[in-house]
Amino acid sequence: MIKHLIHKEFLQIRRNAFLPRLIVLFPIVIMCVMPWVMQMEVKNIVVDVVDIDRTVESQRLVQQIAVSKYFIFGGQKATYAEAMKDIEKGRADVILEIRDGKYLIAANAVNGTKGAMGSAYLSQILARQNENPVLVQKGAQSVSVLTLYNKGQNYKLFMIPALFAIVMMLMTGFLPTLNIVGEKEAGTIEQINVTPVPKWSFILAKLIPYWLIALFVITVCLLLAWLVYGITPAGPIWLIYVLAMLLALFFSSFGLIVSNYSDTMQQAMFVMWFFVVSIMLLSGLFTPTRSMPSWAYLTTYINPMHYFIDAIRTVFIRGGGLQHIAHQIIALLAIGLFMAVWAVQSYKKNS
Repeated sequence: MIKHLIHKEFLQIRRNAFLPRLIVLFPIVIMCVMPWVMQMEVKNIVVDVVDIDRTVESQRLVQQIAVSKYFIFGGQKATYAEAMKDIEKGRADVILEIRDGKYLIAANAVNGTKGAMGSAYLSQILARQNENPVLVQKGAQSVSVLTLYNKGQNYKLFMIPALFAIVMMLMTGFLPTLNIVGEKEAGTIEQINVTPVPKWSFILAKLIPYWLIALFVITVCLLLAWLVYGITPAGPIWLIYVLAMLLALFFSSFGLIVSNYSDTMQQAMFVMWFFVVSIMLLSGLFTPTRSMPSWAYLTTYINPMHYFIDAIRTVFIRGGGLQHIAHQIIALLAIGLFMAVWAVQSYKKNS
């Protein structure tokens, strides 16, 4: 019985003029475009320099700023007031004034992130410029940084696992949401309601196609990460598939729950969008969860996206194994099974 129901689901997907194209093109577009766009690194900071001293050291500092990949040298200004006019007109982001061997950094904080990062970058250049060569010659210990993971500081390597989560969320969350609601609006759900098909068989037949779609999507994402960016997982690939299937179990079940309680596609889409955005923003996908207020951090304990992102970055970047992500897998499995049971129980055949 369930075999025929699954066959029916695939027939509906194939006969839809839009869904097959979406399933193929969506992961391709996300993986080929978003890693270039979703950069948290702050670059192209325009710096105006007011060099009153005009010494060899100050000119060397100006040259370091000019060749930095983070800055755009806006030129040297005669006075601080002249540089401030560039700030007010949006032609500069940071002012560096050099006077009597002292440095003043003034940043435009309208864009707080850009101003703060620009000041931090300049402070690092100044710290290197002012290192005491006498101490270095005497063999004094200096601070060094040892990068254990992502040694090239490639931000794409950090963001690509997060993009896996976004693709899985949208493909296996929204499509099941529209499934039952679409049948309600078309009236075909009544044909199922009058059959002796058990609820669990009906819901399972709805879930399995999207689990298979999840396998296809994650395979496409892994191939594109390798072909386009030369990035491959540092850990076992099979763990990535396990994590993807557990996340697909949650989102497909959650999508069916929303559709079970919704009467129209519009209602289902708005409800699903509300929860998806909340889950994504509270997961640590873009910002560290420890930076959240304590009350917001508590939500990560029931957020499957948080467990998925933490686990897949451990496998993908650090090369972690099953023992390193065991608690994330257990949490994802528990949440996914709970949602699957809820999806079965919330479906009412007599509706």
